Amino acid sequence: MRTKSIFFTVVLIIAIFISGCHKSSPPHSNKNVNKNTSGTLKVYTTIFPIEDFTKKVGGKYVDVKSVYPAGADAHTFEPTLKTMMNIADADIFIYNGAGFETFIDKAEKTFANEKVKMVEASNGIELLSGHDHDHEEHGEAEHGNHDHHTHMEGDDDANDHDAHTENEHSDHDHHHDQDPHVWLDPIHAIKMAENIKEALSEAMPSAKDEFEQNFQDLKQKLEQLDVDLSEVIEATEHKDLLVSHASYGYWEHRYGIHQISITGLSPENEPSQKHLQNIIETAKKHNIHFIIYDQVPSAKVVNTVQKETGTKPITLHNLEYITEDDKTKKEDYFSLMNKNIDTLKIVLEN
Repeated sequence: MRTKSIFFTVVLIIAIFISGCHKSSPPHSNKNVNKNTSGTLKVYTTIFPIEDFTKKVGGKYVDVKSVYPAGADAHTFEPTLKTMMNIADADIFIYNGAGFETFIDKAEKTFANEKVKMVEASNGIELLSGHDHDHEEHGEAEHGNHDHHTHMEGDDDANDHDAHTENEHSDHDHHHDQDPHVWLDPIHAIKMAENIKEALSEAMPSAKDEFEQNFQDLKQKLEQLDVDLSEVIEATEHKDLLVSHASYGYWEHRYGIHQISITGLSPENEPSQKHLQNIIETAKKHNIHFIIYDQVPSAKVVNTVQKETGTKPITLHNLEYITEDDKTKKEDYFSLMNKNIDTLKIVLEN
């Protein structure tokens, strides 16, 4: 915690220095975007879906880079000083929000007087409470009785990040209050893409029509993905997913799956011994055959559950970031989500 405080103090000093070097230029407000009528918008992003959506909506008018290196742990990532300076010099910085990126609050202060426009992609989406499935321990009486109705977007609670719990890590300000994994829900992903389109259109009004057309094309594909996910899940009687961490709460509420999470919303949330034993007993009782890992090696406790339950390991890609292999194969949001659908078929039909 002290290290991070020192880090951001240094960043603030650098930001002040940068501002001083540009005294002759008009001051930039983080609430306004310079209108770019030609050339290319320089955009930095965090999670992979935002990077991919920005490229798809922006097309030839954007130069997009994620601050996450391939394989980085998105839950604990802290940008380097060089990265922070690169962001400060960009046109737009698009992040997920909902407490996912732990460095955002301090970054907002750092970039307050820089030209970069900060955009929260999850703005306008009704977020699920993190406590709904953080270290979830549903009893059999609850099993199958989840609220599967679609949440309406734009609820006033969507931006309520004030409540804190005693079990939160001290440097994860509101990481557990709300579930940030909205991008896995194709309908919520449409709202994210719309927010991206609006930011790009504000920054480059001359390309507004093309951004709109690209967004409509993306929206159509996301709507079809929603149909595909729904059909696969509805076709199976078995709805249980034994998962390494609670990434799939929005699938629970929209499609009716039931995730049994070993760790919480972040892989760093170690379960209690009681919770661990409950998971093992539940997996055996409901004859669960697979344990779902993320795209990178999981915590040792997940491997322990796998051995105790005799389940087969299988991977679902949570899309928080991509691996070097994903980059080599030029995967995008849809190729990875379609692979997830294939995995769901295997897990839910066995």
